[in-house]
Amino acid sequence: MKKGIYLENTPLDEALKIWRKALDRVNFRQMPSEDVKVHEALGRVTAGAVFARISSPFYHSSAMDGYAVKFAETFGASESHPKTLCIPEQARYVDTGDPVPDGFTAVIMIEDVNPVQCDGGEGIEILSPATPWQHVRVIGEDIVSTELILPENHKIRPVDIGALLSGGHTEIKVRKHPRIAVIPTGTELVEPGGPLKKGDIIEYNSRILSALVTEWGGKPIRFGPVPDEPELLQQTLKKACELYDVVVINAGSSAGSEDYTAACIRALGEVVLHGVDIKPGKPVILGLVQGKPVLGIPGYPVSAYITFNLFAKKLVHALQGIEPPEPEKMTARLSRQVASSLGQEEFLRVKLGRVGGNLIATPVSRGAGVLMSLVRADGFVRVPATSEGFGAGAEVQVEMLRGKDEIEQTIVCIGSHDNALDLLANLLRREHPRFSLSSAHVGSMGGLIALRKGEAHIAGTHLLDEESGEYNVPYIKKIFGEKRMFLFNLVYREQGFMVLRGNPKNIRGFEDLTRSDICFINRQGGSGTRLLTDKHLRDRRISPQQVAGYEREEYTHMGVASAVLTGIADTGVGILAAAQALDLEFIPVAHERYDLAIPADFVELPNIAALLDIIRNSREFRGAVAALGGYDVTDMGKLLYES
Repeated sequence: MKKGIYLENTPLDEALKIWRKALDRVNFRQMPSEDVKVHEALGRVTAGAVFARISSPFYHSSAMDGYAVKFAETFGASESHPKTLCIPEQARYVDTGDPVPDGFTAVIMIEDVNPVQCDGGEGIEILSPATPWQHVRVIGEDIVSTELILPENHKIRPVDIGALLSGGHTEIKVRKHPRIAVIPTGTELVEPGGPLKKGDIIEYNSRILSALVTEWGGKPIRFGPVPDEPELLQQTLKKACELYDVVVINAGSSAGSEDYTAACIRALGEVVLHGVDIKPGKPVILGLVQGKPVLGIPGYPVSAYITFNLFAKKLVHALQGIEPPEPEKMTARLSRQVASSLGQEEFLRVKLGRVGGNLIATPVSRGAGVLMSLVRADGFVRVPATSEGFGAGAEVQVEMLRGKDEIEQTIVCIGSHDNALDLLANLLRREHPRFSLSSAHVGSMGGLIALRKGEAHIAGTHLLDEESGEYNVPYIKKIFGEKRMFLFNLVYREQGFMVLRGNPKNIRGFEDLTRSDICFINRQGGSGTRLLTDKHLRDRRISPQQVAGYEREEYTHMGVASAVLTGIADTGVGILAAAQALDLEFIPVAHERYDLAIPADFVELPNIAALLDIIRNSREFRGAVAALGGYDVTDMGKLLYES
């Protein structure tokens, strides 16, 4: 079997039109119906119009506790001429919901009557006449027999269940769940929890896709991973098309030596389209086999998520007879410039937070394989194929992945990375569920600039001023001038070289970075760690050109630690907590102060106040940070500077 190649690089809008036409050509229809119990029908879609079998209420019922009366017998009652009605001939006691006795035409509330004697028996005295059907729920007040309760293709809500039961239905015809076969492919795939060896990949994409199918109202049928064997994949595809309504093959959609998805679809049916001009997600395949839609979804998780949403979401909803809800959108301002490739529509993942009167969008990782970028993202910004990107401060439309209310309560933290921020974010969310802390790691200098531009609430910073030997304060004065600022200490921490256990390259100091057998991993420009590194290199008159790997950058201490652990680099500068987290050896270089800079305008905000309360007063937080290792929490929460 020949491997697949890209047939075309189709613009997204055109690809969607081609896909719709192909589905129309095979007479792609809604699912047939099945009967379900009404109380089990939440979220299902009606397969036909539903009419009331009975009225609700189906008898005249009292709307109040009181006395049923005949309204004509109450005429003439007034405060000056009270009227007496005898029980039970002229008045009968009823509770709310009781049937109104035959012949009685109104109810008087119990608080509007006085008990009296009437012809030797019991009676009531009234001071005003009743109107016809006063305080009576008449037959059909809510639902009239034969009235339309729900139309066809209606997604059933909790209130609809009540209306259906009230209208006399205990069962209802709904669309069957669309059955979506999800087939993960790849010889390297291992089921979660299984033993792992180098080269193995834990299979989780199919779980993401299956969860999306469930969220959209479908029923996922997940196959076990299929090895990269074209005959076996073709057999699996054929079986899935015979049994299920839509088939999704994950991975094998590109043009590599073991990418057989397109060829398998072509052997059994038709490849409608292969290759869409989007980023990420270009190598998507759309096909038809036995009149069933077949989608070849790329293997990278972000590509899989985006393409599945673009080409399968509407499909699963259409099988149920409904349209998917339009994504919620918000207008935001980009925190920094974004460059994009001309000719490809890019789906840019962003974090959001309202700072002052502006909603700020901060781009996160753009890699197709970075699943955590989806976990952290609040939404997508679409960069048109005709654009080379957006400038800093540009207004953009964000398609939301989270609710607006959650975004409005988010604290935007931009600046230097520290592991303590992750602990702080978790504790804030636990103690105050409506608040969240969103961190973007752009370095200390980048964080302070973001504060100055009104793009963040707080910034983590550890900038050492070489002249004064003081941390952070000189930079606050220089960058913010007369603007009122607060500087709170979070921790003191150890910075140093991270190396593998046993220090196999015998690295002792910055001089070793010039050796030909040493590969270094750096932090990004503007970070406090980068400034610390550059200072030590200058002090020793070592130029960056003498350090192999100087130009390779990571944005977090954990990123540096991971690079050392996995052999990408022999060493890098980072904090002791990161080294201990990945069981690396640590060679101390500096003891530094890590602070949080906060403009005075934000200190009294409820979410910032809650954050500061945890930093100042939570013993749990203080203990958890100290337990990471390499931290001094003596001054945690202390106000060190106020301008």
